[in-house]
Amino acid sequence: MPVSKCPKKSESLWKGWDRKAHKNGLRRQVYAVNGDYYVGEWKDNVKHGKGTQVWKKNGAIYEGDWKFGKRDGYGTLSLPDQQTGKCRRVYSGWWKGDKKSGYGIQFFGPKEYYEGEWCGSQRSGWGRMYYSNGDIYEGQWENDKPNGEGMLRLKNGNRYEGCWERGMKNGAGRFFHLDHGQLFEGFWVDNMAKCGTMIDYGRDEAPEPTQFPIPEVKILDPDGVLAEALATFRKTEEGD
Repeated sequence: MPVSKCPKKSESLWKGWDRKAHKNGLRRQVYAVNGDYYVGEWKDNVKHGKGTQVWKKNGAIYEGDWKFGKRDGYGTLSLPDQQTGKCRRVYSGWWKGDKKSGYGIQFFGPKEYYEGEWCGSQRSGWGRMYYSNGDIYEGQWENDKPNGEGMLRLKNGNRYEGCWERGMKNGAGRFFHLDHGQLFEGFWVDNMAKCGTMIDYGRDEAPEPTQFPIPEVKILDPDGVLAEALATFRKTEEGD
């Protein structure tokens, strides 16, 4: 009895090409139309796992973790140095949803960098900023600016401790003029001290002390002043 066999259905060419092009697991360089390329792990055609992305336009390089096509986890971002032409690290730390998030270090220049917390690619939370002029700020940040409690230590050793808002001294604070041996404690508005008191502080150890100490202000005869005030008060009551 003759046996008939059904011929196998041949796979469409486009399906075969699509199946071969579907990216999963570790791949070598995969180029984009604009010249960018990625080397690393994939999942369902998106970058997922460990990998390195190179952007042709600005020469930026990201090496680290990816999740569903976005930088997510720990990674390092580098950019070409305009003077030397070599790549220099500009950020090392944590990412979430393609933005800096969590603890990280950002390098703004050879002697200027920030280490601390990030949120949405902005300095937010606790952090320490080293400025190129030698000043150091340590404290709270919000929207990429000092905001909350913080301390600014100047290159000459003087320092401010107190409240900040929008990157400026705002609220109660103390400014230590250690070079002159004085301490100012008061209230600031937009970096301007509005009111407060100044006292001598470490004047004997100051490198450039003021010519004269701040004189002590006191009442010569406190008992007499009190007696006079009481007498005036009694006369007022009798008159009523």
